[in-house]
Amino acid sequence: MDRRELILGALASGLYTSPATANSDKWGKAAGYPSGMRSGLNRAPETRVGNYSGGYENLLPHNKIANGDGVFTLARQPADLSYRWGLFRKTPDEYMRSWPITGLLIARDKQILLESYGFERNESMRFTSWSMAKSVTSLLLGVALDQKLIGSYDDHASKYVPELEGTLHGSVTLRNLSNMSSGADVLHERDNHTIYPRALLGPHASIRETVKSWNARREEQGRTFNYNELSPLTLGMVLRQVSGKSLAQYCEDVLWKPLGAEAAATWMTDPEKNEFNCIGIGAILRDWARLGFLMADSGVANGTQIVSQSWIRECCSWGPQDKHTRFGYAGPNFGYKAHMWHANREGTRPFFNGHHGQRVIVDIPTKTVLVQTAVDHDGSWQPELFALFDAVTRM
Repeated sequence: MDRRELILGALASGLYTSPATANSDKWGKAAGYPSGMRSGLNRAPETRVGNYSGGYENLLPHNKIANGDGVFTLARQPADLSYRWGLFRKTPDEYMRSWPITGLLIARDKQILLESYGFERNESMRFTSWSMAKSVTSLLLGVALDQKLIGSYDDHASKYVPELEGTLHGSVTLRNLSNMSSGADVLHERDNHTIYPRALLGPHASIRETVKSWNARREEQGRTFNYNELSPLTLGMVLRQVSGKSLAQYCEDVLWKPLGAEAAATWMTDPEKNEFNCIGIGAILRDWARLGFLMADSGVANGTQIVSQSWIRECCSWGPQDKHTRFGYAGPNFGYKAHMWHANREGTRPFFNGHHGQRVIVDIPTKTVLVQTAVDHDGSWQPELFALFDAVTRM
């Protein structure tokens, strides 16, 4: 931990009033944590707890991902966990009280060390992924490559989706789509206000038409990391075409049931019932953890090689074609590869990353997995979360 993080830790532990406690009813406790979209998809704090833990399923169309009978059991081995944060020793419970965390699960080598919920949430609730769905899309892409439904990671999208012939996104390789380097003139902060109504929320919203019509180019593909929603949406079109199934059904068949998930999941769709696969999966905490262990165990879960070891290596390494997304190149403190974020340059700490604090963090050498669900991302919680995670990996 560097000096800056020590100072942040001292402030967070002693002086900072966290958003979890600054306003006891900011998150809608008095109203029973309601759901609703009167202020848009995520802008009203008082509806986030309810929306993010199953509420969206009553508000927006979705496809179901069924679980099977062969549940992959995660043993329970409760442990007393603590970590250093600034000048103090803290516990996970103290961390959860400091920040607006709805769920926290920590496991190592398929043993659950801690599973805890806040804001009156519980283990049966499905928690929304936000952009962690992009990492699930990556796993499905790996399976499609393993099954030879896709010939090469470096094929263009239009090879598999004829309606994208002649469009910008049809001309981009699957590698550059998954590396967020399509070259399209699209900015995440600026253009989501256009993409979400056109592709998800409007009465005539269509993912297909939105991707096909977005043809403004900023630069050649494969040059710059530029995080956006259109790249994974294009990959979703490819996966539906090559599998002949909805993404939810393909996920159920090749990932969810073989994984040994213990509960059904859902995936948000546009009005045409196509999954809005840049976000929108709802799953229980333990099933998010199972996806983390799939990464930690080189694609093996429930005694089965679900995703090839070669695809997991691909997600965790960088070649000459990926150098612009390496750790320190995609951003000063992270790397990116195939819709997986990376917390170190060695590629041994991949993580799924979602809006407002959703995380699945994996330490491959120690087979440690941490799952967090939350309703806000303001404040210095992220370095504190990694301090907690580091302490568990050193146990």
